[in-house]
This record gives sequence, C-alpha cells and structure tokens, in this order.
Amino acid sequence: MPIARPAASIALEGFELRVLHIPLVAPFTTSFGTESVREVIVVRALTGDGDGWGEIVTQHAPLYSSEYTHGAWDVAQRFLIPALLDAHTVAPEQVAGILDPFIGHRMAKAGVELAVLDAALRTEGRPLGEYLGAVRDRVPSGVSVGIQHDAATLVDTVRGYLDEGYVRIKIKIKPGRDVAETAAVRDEFGAIPLQVDANSAYTLADVDTLAELDRFDLLLIEQPLAEDDIVDHATLARRLRTPICLDESITSAKAAGDALALEATSVINIKAGRIGGYLEAVRIHDLCRDAGVPVWCGGMLETGIGRAANAALAALPGFTLPGDVSASSRFYARDIVTEPAVLEDGHIAVPTGPGLGIQIDPAALDEFTVDRVELRR
Repeated sequence: MPIARPAASIALEGFELRVLHIPLVAPFTTSFGTESVREVIVVRALTGDGDGWGEIVTQHAPLYSSEYTHGAWDVAQRFLIPALLDAHTVAPEQVAGILDPFIGHRMAKAGVELAVLDAALRTEGRPLGEYLGAVRDRVPSGVSVGIQHDAATLVDTVRGYLDEGYVRIKIKIKPGRDVAETAAVRDEFGAIPLQVDANSAYTLADVDTLAELDRFDLLLIEQPLAEDDIVDHATLARRLRTPICLDESITSAKAAGDALALEATSVINIKAGRIGGYLEAVRIHDLCRDAGVPVWCGGMLETGIGRAANAALAALPGFTLPGDVSASSRFYARDIVTEPAVLEDGHIAVPTGPGLGIQIDPAALDEFTVDRVELRR
C-alpha cells in the first residue's frame, strides 16, 4: 500500500534543533540501563508557509543503539540539514534519497524527514494519518513496564496500568529477572494480553531459560538476542513455541524481508523513529501485510510530536496488535504539546488536524531546552 498521493514540495528556509531534557514521572529501567530524564532532539523545519516538527529519538548514551544524542546533533548540523537546504525545494518523499549518501544515522534522518513531512502536510491542510493510509480513528494502547525492584512491585505497577485501561501489558526482562516476574504477572492477572521484551539481553546459551517462558502463553517475546543475530534468532524460533518478535534487528524494509525469509521472526515491531522515518515504516508495514505477518507500533519514549505520528502510523490496516502508543502521562508530567495524548477506553485517538495535528507548547519547549541552534540557507 504505497503512499496514495505524494505530499507537496516545500521551500526550506532553515531548521532549528533543540536538545531537551524532560523529567520522567518515574525511572524507566530496561536490560541496558535506567532513564530518569528523557534527552531528545526536537527538529523544526522553517518555511515561508509555516513550520513543521519532528523528533530525533536518540538517547544520551549509545546503549540501546549505536546512535546517541550528541552524535545525531552533530550529523544533523554537519551533513543532513545542509544537504536538504542545498536542495531548497523538497518533497517529503525525496528526503530519504537526498540523505541516502550518508551511511546510517537512521534516527537523525527520521526526525528531519518528519519535520519536512509535517510542514508539507500542514500547507495542504492534510492529516498525517490520511497521508499514510490510516483506516482507524483511534488505536488500542498497550504499555511498556520497566524492570521493577522486585516481582511484587511489578505486580502492583501492572495493576495500576490495567486499572487505567491499558489493553496490553509488556514487561521488560533480562537474565535473572525473567521467569519469576512473568509468572507473577500471569498468576495475578490471568489471561491478560501479555508480552515480554528482552532488548537483546540473551544469547543462544540461554535457550532453556527462554523456553521456560513458553508456559505463560505470551503474545510474543521481543528481541531476545542481539541486533545482528538474525540467524541465531531463526535457530531460537525453532526451539520456542512463543512467537519471536524482532525490534532492534529491523533497521529497514530490506532487513525485515531478510528476517522473514530466514524465519527469524513471526511478528515485527515497527519503530519509525529508529528505522529512518515514517515512509520506511509504511514500506515495512506493506511488506509484512503482504506476507501475512502481524506488526505493531513500538515506542521510544516520544514526546507529543512522535507520539502523534506513532498514533497515525498505528492506524494502518496491518497493525493488528496493540502497540506502545500510550498516554503522554505514562512518561511525562508535562509534555511539549498543548493537547497531550490521553487514554480513553483503552485507546489513543489519531490526530485529525493538519500534519501531525498537534500544537507545540512554547513555554514547555523553552523550559526543557538545554541547547539550541538554528541553521539557515
């Protein structure tokens, strides 16, 4: 399902980049570390007809990914933005091609592309969901639960999210914090939709432990092995009844196709902010839908900018599993948009305004800004 109607070309006058430090409502712990403050880059595309907003979803240190905030800050200023400004008049569908000579840096490219896309669609008065091919006006919302102090605390935390109305629970796991925690949640809450996320914390030497998770009737186990262990994931998939879902391994539509061909995965988590942008996300969606493979929309602790875009993406027809498009309040006491995403009856509404359908809260944006630069033609 390629984009039915391309977006308008826009005349780029410049870009503004900001590094933000936004406090989380509670520390978020995964197998690779703990965050208590979200460091993120906001991108603003400047045009004569209005601005567009994007978000680079890197973290402070290269722990989840090889990309990190100040690396993205540098490559965006030194290479990506100058290339786009040299082109001057750009359609969103051209951004990836213009930036393709620069190897990697998919998070930085995704944030820049989203800002251009938002600006272009705002000039047309066209919502992002309509542009991408959304078929729903709201999406079911799951929640990602970090590693807690102990199993009892995890159960209490999950209970709180279920009481709020989240329709699917994902718990983070790592060696030594896996089977007992999963058992505690399953025993306490019965047949709730439940999945686990390892963030690459295991190897094939842990196959017996991972096989123990089969008894919990999980929706899936997400990224148990390292990002580049596609062949090992295929081996593991033959040893487990629980479906393997790939996340970090899915860096592009090509990578997704290879993983499917090797039978290394039977579910794919699409994170547009990590794979190079929302147009690449649609390509992966289309590939999986044609192959009969379910996909869901993952999260990177996005602000209201990326959260709105994720809701639009998750409304495409191939997203048949609840994703991590949670309410803004799951992570932030104060977001940088005037109307943060809220949970209603277990769902998040797909924005219907032009572009991302959000408005930036300038006071909040300024409050959380720790660095800012503007680049002009």
